[in-house]
Amino acid sequence: MTGFAVGDLAYAVVLGTALGIGACLLISLAPRWGAPSLARRIAPYIRDVTDARGLDVTAGGMGASLAWRDYAERRPSRLAGGDAALARRLHRAAWSIDPARFRGRQLGWAIAGLAAGGVGVVALVLAGRGSPVLGLLPPVAAVSAALAYDAWLTHAGRARTGRIEEELPTVLEFLALCLSAGEGILDSLRRVSEVGAGELTGELRGVVVAVGTGSPLSDSLARLAASLEIPALTRTVDQLVAAIERGAPLAHVLQAQALDAREDAKRTLIERAGRKEIFMLFPLVFLILPLSVLFAVFPGIFMLRLGLG
Repeated sequence: MTGFAVGDLAYAVVLGTALGIGACLLISLAPRWGAPSLARRIAPYIRDVTDARGLDVTAGGMGASLAWRDYAERRPSRLAGGDAALARRLHRAAWSIDPARFRGRQLGWAIAGLAAGGVGVVALVLAGRGSPVLGLLPPVAAVSAALAYDAWLTHAGRARTGRIEEELPTVLEFLALCLSAGEGILDSLRRVSEVGAGELTGELRGVVVAVGTGSPLSDSLARLAASLEIPALTRTVDQLVAAIERGAPLAHVLQAQALDAREDAKRTLIERAGRKEIFMLFPLVFLILPLSVLFAVFPGIFMLRLGLG
C-alpha cells in the first residue's frame, strides 16, 4: 500500500468517525429518543411495582431493559472483586461516589484512552510511520487508562490510611484523657470528633452520628474498623468493644492501645528509613561511583595515549 493510499485511509477513518459521532448526537437529541418513556414518568407513583429507584421491575418492557442495565453495571464489578470490596476501597480513600459511578468513570477513562490511541495511530499513519502493530495501540491505551484510574484510587486509599495510622496514637491518648476526666465513651468520642480536624476524627464523627440515629456504639465502631481495614485500628476497636461489654476500665485499655500504636508507628518509620537508605544506594552506585572512577582513570589513559603518540 502506497503512502498516498494510507493517507487517504487515515482521512477516511477520521471523517467517518466524526460523521458517526455527529449522527449519534443528533439522534440522541430527537424528542422520541431523548425524552423519558411513559413507564419511567409514572413509575414514582406506583412504588408497589417498582424498585427503590422508581424503575419498572415487571416482566417485559422496562423490566427487560433494567435487567440488561443491572447486568452491565454489575458484571465489571464482579470481575474486579465485587461492589462490597470496591465500596470499602472508596470509603478508605474518602471518595464520595458509589461503585456504579466509579465504574462509569473508569469506563470514561477507557474510552478516552481508546480515543487517544486512535488519534495517535492516525497521526503516525499520516506521518508515514504506519505499521500493522499500531492496531494494538488503541486497546492498550484503553486498558492502561482504566488501570490508571484504579491505581489512582489505590494510591488515594493508601495515602489516607497512612494519615489515619499517624493520627491514631494522638486520638487514643486524647480519648483516654477524656475518660480519665470522668466523661463517658460516647461523650469522649463526641469531644474528640468536634475538636479534631484529621481523617480519623472525621470517621469518629460519623460513628457519633450513627449512634445518635439509633445504632449501637459497638456495631458502629465495628463497621468503622471493617471499612478502613487498618490492623492497629481494628485491634483497638476489638479491645474497646470487649472492654465495653465486660465493664473493664476503658482509660487503661486506650492508654495501652495508644502505646502499642506508637510502637507500631516507630517500627514502621524505621522500616521506611531502611527502604529509603537502600533506594539512596542506586544513584550512588550507578551515577556517582562511575563518575568518580572515570575522573580517576581518564587522566592516566590520556597521558598514556600522549606517551604512545
